Amino acid sequence: MATLARAISRVTGAPVDIESLEGILVFSGLGLVISLFAIEAYGLDLSTGFF
Repeated sequence: MATLARAISRVTGAPVDIESLEGILVFSGLGLVISLFAIEAYGLDLSTGFF
């Protein structure tokens, strides 16, 4: 986690707090898991009507 925070800090030039980065990653991961469960439950429709 500290390595990721240092890399982001070097790229952006802004100081990155590890705790805030950890919170962002947890909520992003939860959002991804919930989205994948929704796709599994309701199916993914990529027919021509979708576009």
